[in-house]
Amino acid sequence: MANFTIADIKALREQLGTGMVDTKKALEEADGDVEKAVEILRLKGAKGNAKRADRSTSEGLIAAREQNGTVTLIELACETDFVAKNDRFVALADKVVEAAAAAGADSVEAALAAPAGAGTVDQLISDEAAIIGEKVELRQVRTLEGEKFEIYLHKTNKDLPPQVGVVLAYTGEDAETARALAQHISFANPSYLSRDDVPEADVEKEREIVTEISRNEGKPEAALPKIVEGRVNAYFKQVALLDQDYARDNKLSVAKVAKDAGLTLTDFARFKVGA
Repeated sequence: MANFTIADIKALREQLGTGMVDTKKALEEADGDVEKAVEILRLKGAKGNAKRADRSTSEGLIAAREQNGTVTLIELACETDFVAKNDRFVALADKVVEAAAAAGADSVEAALAAPAGAGTVDQLISDEAAIIGEKVELRQVRTLEGEKFEIYLHKTNKDLPPQVGVVLAYTGEDAETARALAQHISFANPSYLSRDDVPEADVEKEREIVTEISRNEGKPEAALPKIVEGRVNAYFKQVALLDQDYARDNKLSVAKVAKDAGLTLTDFARFKVGA
């Protein structure tokens, strides 16, 4: 009879995030030796990684790390919320963001190639996915430079790790307002810092669309330029942070709030799990 108990199965399953049946079989094969059981699960999981390649990863977490005047933000994805909140997965995210930050990685490719332990981040994720038993992927990475930063990690579910993460780079002294603006970004989801950052091709496409809509609505041709520009400005208020109405007071723009607080916003990043 194998030298282990139900409590041993439960403890190992919680440690690794593996299934009950697989955990029990591994302990049976290892005759209760936990370290050997971990190795068995790792080898079995490695074979399963390729089979899981086409699975979707709609769960996960957002993590951030500040280091040497930069902040790195990552999204690490998995298949289920059970794994997303597992201590092993959370620890993996900490190792990945630490390695990415140390390497100054500003892309998924650069982060995966970054050194981690005896190998790379890519190898680390693959090894841990083999133990966890789910597809795990590094989906997004950004590294921001700046004078000061506000990091805001938001839990959309109290039982899960952060699902939305924002890094705001700025200059100025009003950290409280900087945090409020980071919270605004998490809610309002801008795509660009200012309207000058919006690609001209996107602006022209929007202008073409609203022009066609305005004509189809029967607007007078002479009034079209003013109507179109008004609608293009509304587009900027959707996608450009500084143009947006401030979430806490929609009578103020984000640009106005920042200026009144003596802040200059220089960059930002926002990740949401599964987005």
